[in-house]
Amino acid sequence: MVRSSAQDPITALTLECYPELAINQLSAIVEQATARFELLAATVIHRYGTLRPGEPIVQVMTLSPHREAAFKGAEFLMDYLKTDAPFWKQETGLAGTRWIEAKAEDDRAKARWE
Repeated sequence: MVRSSAQDPITALTLECYPELAINQLSAIVEQATARFELLAATVIHRYGTLRPGEPIVQVMTLSPHREAAFKGAEFLMDYLKTDAPFWKQETGLAGTRWIEAKAEDDRAKARWE
């Protein structure tokens, strides 16, 4: 979900992408997760455009005969989406608009799967 904090409130989050590139990359990540965790199915819905605080950004759904594989598959997908999905984020707040940089914590979360 789009988050806003009291210390640094935002009024909007804009996610930019090239839709064809994003679909191809998301599909590749889903294929990876499906094979790695032997999922029966996986779906990722990732929004783009301008969103407001409290609105959903991404939904990840996994289907597996066993819940552990489904949960791990969903975690894997979320960690890879944060680092490998080709979206550029821009926040708008009281101080104006700024691009959001990649976070080291997201890279660390992804690294646990390698």
